Amino acid sequence: MSVPKTMKALVAYGQGDYRFEENYPVPECGPDDLLIKTEGCGICAGDLKCEHNAAMFWGDETQPAWVETPFIPGHEFFGVVAYAGENVKEFKVGDRIAVDQIAPCNECRFCKTGKYWMCQPHKIYGFFKDYNGGMAEYIRIPTKHSLIHRVPKSLTIQQGLLIEPYACSKHCIDRAQIECEDIVVLSGAGTLGLGMVTYAKMRSPKKLVVLDMIDNRLEKAKEFGADIVLNPSKVNVVEEIMNMTDGYGCDIYIEATGHPSSVVQGLQMIRKLGRFVEFSVFAEPTTVDWSIIGDRKELDVLGVHLSPYCFPFVIENIANGNLKTDGVVSSLFKLEDWEKAFEYATGKHGDFKVAFEF
Repeated sequence: MSVPKTMKALVAYGQGDYRFEENYPVPECGPDDLLIKTEGCGICAGDLKCEHNAAMFWGDETQPAWVETPFIPGHEFFGVVAYAGENVKEFKVGDRIAVDQIAPCNECRFCKTGKYWMCQPHKIYGFFKDYNGGMAEYIRIPTKHSLIHRVPKSLTIQQGLLIEPYACSKHCIDRAQIECEDIVVLSGAGTLGLGMVTYAKMRSPKKLVVLDMIDNRLEKAKEFGADIVLNPSKVNVVEEIMNMTDGYGCDIYIEATGHPSSVVQGLQMIRKLGRFVEFSVFAEPTTVDWSIIGDRKELDVLGVHLSPYCFPFVIENIANGNLKTDGVVSSLFKLEDWEKAFEYATGKHGDFKVAFEF
């Protein structure tokens, strides 16, 4: 497969300085590298927050910058191997692959004990100049610091774009430890929430209740397996859950909106000794009454980060149809139209997943 010298790329040169480049250099690869010809790359909420100058990426008076410029955004990518270094034996030119977003160092305490997704240096594709992301025609994959997965040729572009988001969704549901007698409330039915719905249904909870403020998301959640859908702007959802559970509350509450009100709402509707699973990235601090967690309900509170060991299951079950994907990727853009794509990715036009197609 012939590889050109230059490519189209979206490049972040600094805070508030994102530029579409028509002739950006194709990455140089060494003997341990792969080069992917990108097929598609989704736009994550993290990409939006970074482009909107969030302090967690660019730093402020209380925290240092995390990103390293110049970088090419995008960690929800997949594509076809266009070059394989001489030391790479497992993959060859023409293979279709996806890559975990984390690039583990393989040396820290977490990596050495198998908890690679918590790697202390924490390099992630799409935020570092040495780990450029998928918003470009080609991506360099250093194999010694990457978790690479084969993608069947049968997957459509729309299905391939959901591998990384659904892998994160799977990890969240795995953390929730759903059993057949559990009444589960999932707050948030965006792309990741829908991935949680379709996988949670495979865990056969007693009842799966999905909350969202947008009715078309609730309709899709119902299609994907939710037993009951509720809009908090139209009904008192705490009251509804209490009525449904003889006044005890839900067994498991999964927070996937990133809005402080969803956290407060969850603490109100979860039963004593319940399990509260926090998935979201927040744009603002959340204040709650911690006595609910401790003295009043003795809750288990679990965080969720990334998608460890989830890619193989997700790829297999998207391919065989167990994980529903229809209609989730709602808009595909060319890279030249990145500003419009980022606007659509905010959801203001009713989209689920917005992505670039190459």
